Amino acid sequence: MTSRQEELGEDESRFLISDLCGMLETYLEKEQVQEVYRAYLFGAEAHEGQHRMSGEPYIYHPIAAARILAELRLDHKSIIAAILHDVIEDTQIAKEQIATEFGADVAELVDGVSKLTQIEFESHAEAQAENFRKMILAMVRDIRVILVKLADRLHNMRTLGVMRSDKRRRIARETLDIYAPIANRLGINAVRVELEDLGFAALYPLRYKVLKQAVKRARGHRKEVLNKIETAIKRRMHQEKLAGRILSREKHLYSLYRKIRDKTLSFEEIYDVYAFRIIVDEVDTCYRVLGVMHNLFKPVPGKFKDYIAIPKANGYQSLHTILFGPYGVPIEVQIRTEEMDRVAEAGVAAHWVYKSGEDSLDQMHAGAREWLRELLEMQKRAGNSLEFLENVKIDLFPDAVYVFTPAGEIMKLPHGATVVDFAYAVHTDIGNTCVAARVDRQLVSLRTRLHSGQTVEVVTAEGAHPSPAWLGFVVSAKARSNIRHYQKSLKRGEAAELGQRMLNRALGVFDHGNNGIVEERMRALLREYHLDTEEDLLVEIGMGRRPPVLVARALMQADDGSGDAGGEVRAMRPLIIKGTEGMVTRFSKCCRPIPGDPVVGIITAGRGVMIHTQTCRNITERKFPSDNFLDVQWEPGIEGEFPVEISVVVEDRRGVLATVATEIGDADSNIENVGIEERDGLTNVLRFLISVHNRQHLASVMRRVRNIPAVIRISRTKGRCLYCQLIREPDKEPP
Repeated sequence: MTSRQEELGEDESRFLISDLCGMLETYLEKEQVQEVYRAYLFGAEAHEGQHRMSGEPYIYHPIAAARILAELRLDHKSIIAAILHDVIEDTQIAKEQIATEFGADVAELVDGVSKLTQIEFESHAEAQAENFRKMILAMVRDIRVILVKLADRLHNMRTLGVMRSDKRRRIARETLDIYAPIANRLGINAVRVELEDLGFAALYPLRYKVLKQAVKRARGHRKEVLNKIETAIKRRMHQEKLAGRILSREKHLYSLYRKIRDKTLSFEEIYDVYAFRIIVDEVDTCYRVLGVMHNLFKPVPGKFKDYIAIPKANGYQSLHTILFGPYGVPIEVQIRTEEMDRVAEAGVAAHWVYKSGEDSLDQMHAGAREWLRELLEMQKRAGNSLEFLENVKIDLFPDAVYVFTPAGEIMKLPHGATVVDFAYAVHTDIGNTCVAARVDRQLVSLRTRLHSGQTVEVVTAEGAHPSPAWLGFVVSAKARSNIRHYQKSLKRGEAAELGQRMLNRALGVFDHGNNGIVEERMRALLREYHLDTEEDLLVEIGMGRRPPVLVARALMQADDGSGDAGGEVRAMRPLIIKGTEGMVTRFSKCCRPIPGDPVVGIITAGRGVMIHTQTCRNITERKFPSDNFLDVQWEPGIEGEFPVEISVVVEDRRGVLATVATEIGDADSNIENVGIEERDGLTNVLRFLISVHNRQHLASVMRRVRNIPAVIRISRTKGRCLYCQLIREPDKEPP
């Protein structure tokens, strides 16, 4: 049981509507309290006969959730939504009925929190992800949706003990991964702290118990030191005629556990920090108190943070400093105003209590709206709910890095952010077209990690586009989702274009073009394949999921349904390969075909067409189903660069590698990779991956290298193709 639960006592779950109304009367109008009571009567009737796993009437849970929001002093519509938050999901009450009784705002709040119970999902993870996605979309429209959900989750966590151990752990993990970070992101510290401690207790009960006992033992030894430090601070503030409240504070258990785990420190090293919070009336006083503290105790270098000048992403503001205290113990001091303290505890919920015109609340609400806008953009670009949920998780764990634009604007980025993350934070178009950057006026690569205080200028180029390799180093959810979205849209367009060419080629067998396809047959085929548009069908063909010959036969089927395709059947023309099809046409690594090589295509489901040379061992040994083969040809005059491997046996001489590399470069070929294999001490084998235009270009390169005196032999080599292995052995993971 957490300290919060101990404070509430055993009767917390029996919190009655009369108690709730008594709390609401302290800050709501009488008519609004009456409306809340009417909602209670409505909810109690709807949940009549329903009980929680503990055996108590179900209505106790909504009342307890409403109490949590009342402690945050939320508006009456949020309280009503908390009381009714389960009626759509667990009773026969419809959203329209709630809208009629309590208004559209309350109905939208309740619907936003309700799970999607009418849809069947393949897995629990998919169902959870889709429900989360629905809630986030509702939260974008009205942020109170997540406040109601947090209250619901907090009370469920307080009463988690009746659940099975496996369900307790699953709910606790979800709470620590999603809901506690959301509460932190919205600045609702009171809810976040309790969610974390309750989740910690449910997920790791033994660790929680051991740590709690250690804190309890150590607390008695600290009391005398805390009192002496607090007395010294009060005396010095009185001498300087500075008024303020001084509170000693203790890190909550999950925070202690996380520091011990992440920094591999002992409990004594973490707990031996004495923390105080000084709350004053004005911002100016905060800085004056900071000067007094640094005069009273020596500050630890590099341990001062000004979150007033640069607030955290959730709107949190305070001055943080660590001092060398008496007896050599470190003292952590936080200095903030009364308003900052209220905002730190209630976060965006403070918007409904205090005047929304106050600067800090405006700033916090603007930050929350910006975050919601980014979430909306992420969900639009995410391929499915699971991907969206992963992106949100990434976004919820930012250790902020503060960098500057050339104009002096401060940008907040997650810890470990790179130049690409910065570019996407500025604007999506800048991220999509960035090619380099200057950090503090020095030209750097895109994968350069940024540090606080740096000034970053992004270099863009018209026609540039995101590289799939960026996913290997970006850390922000916005960058990741935009890169993936670009890949998917590009891949879809390429697949549709290739699919059109493959279908036209297959239709050519029947002496028909697209004009010969009856629209009704196309519509019937789309219905049969459960596809929406003709483009979807072309993508299926281009990605290798639908054989083009079978699609063509179905489209050309006679009206009488006899199966006769009609028309003169001709020999199928080869598919022309341009080399620009992108991700839906790949060149095999086992034989690395280049223009001029006789080639054959292999249709691979989900990956498009894999191009091999006709002499490739994988082809000659017939390791693929015959239906997968596709006759292809290079487009005449094809341009571009294609990778090919060559093996060069050379005498073991000083400088031979440089000589060979120079000749390759002089032959207008680029070296992408090089490896050296030592043989017998007299000779070495140099393996180059080079780029060439065609077979003639490769022959020219090999001639130049062969003329080097130290070269004994040169040949074109063959590698290994993981895609082929996947087709032949789909159940095995390639090395």
